Amino acid sequence: MKILVTGNAGFVGFHICQKLLERGDTVVGLDNLNRYYDIDLKKSRLKILKKITAKAKKRYFFFKIDISDRQKIKKIFMKHKFDRVIHLAAQAGVRYSLENPEVYIKSNQVGFFNVIDLASKFKVPHFVYASSSSVYGDNPKMPFCEQSNTDHPRQIYAATKKSNELMAYSYSSLYGLKTTGLRYFTIYGPWGRPDMALFKFTKNILRKKKITVFNKGNHKRDFTYIDDAVNLTLLASDRISHFSKKKTPFKIFNIGSNSPIKLNKFISIIEKILKIKARKKMFNLQKGDMISTYSNSSKIFKKFNYFIKSNHYNNIAKFIYWYRDYCSK
Repeated sequence: MKILVTGNAGFVGFHICQKLLERGDTVVGLDNLNRYYDIDLKKSRLKILKKITAKAKKRYFFFKIDISDRQKIKKIFMKHKFDRVIHLAAQAGVRYSLENPEVYIKSNQVGFFNVIDLASKFKVPHFVYASSSSVYGDNPKMPFCEQSNTDHPRQIYAATKKSNELMAYSYSSLYGLKTTGLRYFTIYGPWGRPDMALFKFTKNILRKKKITVFNKGNHKRDFTYIDDAVNLTLLASDRISHFSKKKTPFKIFNIGSNSPIKLNKFISIIEKILKIKARKKMFNLQKGDMISTYSNSSKIFKKFNYFIKSNHYNNIAKFIYWYRDYCSK
């Protein structure tokens, strides 16, 4: 298949592209390479993708484009006929949305509209997009399932992700565009984002610096390993036979591990692997943060007969091994 992946220099986008290229698909990747976090990390990911297709250059194309630029996006759709669109480009970061909400409107709403509208106009068979566990907001009922209330987002980031789901439903209802939204729950692993907890904690503990711990470490997070997120994303993208001809072709799936752990426990695993005791700076709950996330991912597990076999300890160890190797270069 020929697949458009937006945000392909990002954490999840990079891993998705890597898997697609390794299995023989053709990938067109878009990314604006913004400076929300270390751009060198993004460029390092792109170098790996280029190496994979060094002997088959016609299977990978990269364009530095901002998805809010409709005309440039349109030219991509005019040049390539896509079998799938996997839309991952977005302004990430819950806390950053408190400081710069306008960036989220531009990328996560205007940009999302551009991509889904063009996917519809150019008759793409299936549009898959990244939503977020943050849409569950203040809902106290856990574990979160796809039917849970999502009307009370705690910050602009979550609100933009909720609006993406609403736009997708409209396009599915009006134009018959097959859409699948994936509510990711705190993805982690090698090549992860520097603004995420595992990256920051590992970096500062190794440097003997204090780590910042909000809510005194009593948060609970349903951490999801990158391999599971990628495998489930591609299963959901590939198989479109499950869309009913009699119903609106709109799907939402949770992607989580179904095993939330306290942040303090998460930190203790990092300490054990590093064999270094963390120096902690404790703070109260930060504005906009969710106290707990807990996914009921049984819907997607049953749909695609998928089972999570790995555990947090081994997966954190894989990240730390990668981090040490990456930082030593």
